[in-house]
Amino acid sequence: MHPWVSLFSGGKDSSWALYRALEADHPVERLVTVHPAGDSYMYHVPATDLAALAAESVGIPLVSVRPDDFGAEDVDDAGAQGDAELEPLEAALADLARDLGGIGGVTAGAVESSFQTDRIRAMCERLDAALFAPLWQEEPRDLADAMLDAGFEIRIVQVAAAGLDESWLGRTLDAAALADLETLNDRYGVHILGEGGEFETLVTDAPHMDRRIELAYETEWDGTRGRLRIEDAWLD
Repeated sequence: MHPWVSLFSGGKDSSWALYRALEADHPVERLVTVHPAGDSYMYHVPATDLAALAAESVGIPLVSVRPDDFGAEDVDDAGAQGDAELEPLEAALADLARDLGGIGGVTAGAVESSFQTDRIRAMCERLDAALFAPLWQEEPRDLADAMLDAGFEIRIVQVAAAGLDESWLGRTLDAAALADLETLNDRYGVHILGEGGEFETLVTDAPHMDRRIELAYETEWDGTRGRLRIEDAWLD
């Protein structure tokens, strides 16, 4: 059986896909994190540098992919940018396939984005690898509840949507936060899992992690959007 690779940002969706893959006894032997230089159509951007700390806690080696540029100005449209963004990831996975003697499967945390999933599925076909996407087209509240029931501790590290003010930065995504997000969904259309980029997350603790991630940070807020500026992070 060929080893598996998990696409991993440290956020809740990719962490849940990894957790479910491990639960299903898929032999995940590498995590792969892409670090976009700027805004990205394909990848989770904020706090990806913390993925190495999360990987250390999980106990699976991490491969970092740092392409030179993800600038939208380099291509004609979003589709072309998405294709361009996929190239360094696919090259990294092809290198891994050679090193590992093949890749049996790839995990991905896509929920509703056909833009991402179609490209990742096509990439897996070219690599002759299965795609494991356990969040795909599942009901968002059910997914959120499953993560909390499993013991995931999820922190919000970036917000960019109407109704999400500075008080959300660093907030734990718990039952009370989910209830507030459902209210914001009704009022502003905020996706309960942030699928539209309304917010981004970091998993600081989970059953498949040996040690919890602790953070020291300041908040940056411009009046409409903001993020955590991580000053220090360590494993407890």
